[in-house]
Amino acid sequence: MLYQFYELSQAAFRPARVAVDGYKLLLNNPLNPLSHTAVGRKAVAACEVFERTTRRYAKPVFGLDSCKVDGVKCDVVEEIVWEKPFCNLRHFKKIPKGKGKIGAKPRVLVTAPLSGHYATLLRGTVEDLLPDHDVYITDWADASMVPMTEGSFDLDDYITYLMEIFAYLDGDCHVVAVCQPSVPVLAAVSILEAENAPYVPHSMTLMGGPVDTRKNMTAVNKLAEERGTDWFANNVITRVPWPNLGAGRAVYPGFLQLTGFMTMNLDRHISAHKELFTHLVEGDGESAEKHRDFYDEYLAVLDLTAEFYLQTIETVFVEHNLPRGKMMYRGQKVNPGAIKRVALMTVEGEKDDITGLGQTRAAHDLCTGLRASAKTHYEQAGVGHYGVFNGSRFRKEILPRMSAFIRKHDSKFALSSGNKSAGKRKILQTA
Repeated sequence: MLYQFYELSQAAFRPARVAVDGYKLLLNNPLNPLSHTAVGRKAVAACEVFERTTRRYAKPVFGLDSCKVDGVKCDVVEEIVWEKPFCNLRHFKKIPKGKGKIGAKPRVLVTAPLSGHYATLLRGTVEDLLPDHDVYITDWADASMVPMTEGSFDLDDYITYLMEIFAYLDGDCHVVAVCQPSVPVLAAVSILEAENAPYVPHSMTLMGGPVDTRKNMTAVNKLAEERGTDWFANNVITRVPWPNLGAGRAVYPGFLQLTGFMTMNLDRHISAHKELFTHLVEGDGESAEKHRDFYDEYLAVLDLTAEFYLQTIETVFVEHNLPRGKMMYRGQKVNPGAIKRVALMTVEGEKDDITGLGQTRAAHDLCTGLRASAKTHYEQAGVGHYGVFNGSRFRKEILPRMSAFIRKHDSKFALSSGNKSAGKRKILQTA
């Protein structure tokens, strides 16, 4: 009944939101004398804060319409190039304006996390990658919008999707896993390498991912391990109610995930909304707009299928199957030691309170078949979880290192800079 109560609360607040919107328009009208008073401004600010804290936020758009590549202005066009019921692969195609020409760029597949937020949470990451890379991203679906007739979706299906995307891209890509996908990406590459598949990616970059959550356990890790999978199955799994397209599907609701995110830093979120009120009263439009932009994204959440969520909790956070050498994929053991052709880079944030230091770096110990020159680790000082893949530190310090790593391990670009050894890996891959 949990989901039904949530839907009921949304319906109950709807008339109040409509009324508040009407009051806001009335009080904010310049012809209304109250709009020029402190009382009027405070009333308008209170109306907006109430409306924003009670609304349901829709899926945001990427909104990346243009960028500059090699000094040439380009239009950016989103296109869905591969699709399945639970995921679309989006390509950000760059079209030079006028008679401008741009050179080829390394193809990067950004694997967005399936952990409550939409892929648009990585808008800044994609925007920063666009000038020097040909960018694709996994756009995961809201499980509440996928009809039951499309079947189930678990962690094994997630891994299968990744392998199918690698095949679609013919292995000519560099996969970047942001947080949660680090484990399935490492698993997918391990399986393909064990099978000597020709379409493995050139490299994989794992960013703030829970490869081995036994190291420097965070509050999130401890909660999962202490409660166990059965507790989550009994307390946070519910069914999507009618009239949603996915009615009847068992899910971990996005609104519960969001509640967990916000309670971790509740004081910060309360302070942010108090500041929004102050900015609106004082007429600080720029600060108010920054708040809107952040929370329009942060408060937009999606549902996860119950089978995917519970299998991930069990495999990654409770049993630690990957680092213990016990992870299975459809009856086949996942062995990162089989990886020999796919270079590995790991990135961690010094202040990450979701994925503790060392949890991502653990991938290096698992990939025993990789030569030392194909492994790179970087720890970014002064950033938390979000700063690992977004913001000024990512743009100025992490991204340049990632780009250099990607080019080093791509024969089409490494050879042009004199690194002929990278060409050997391409020959092995296509043999």
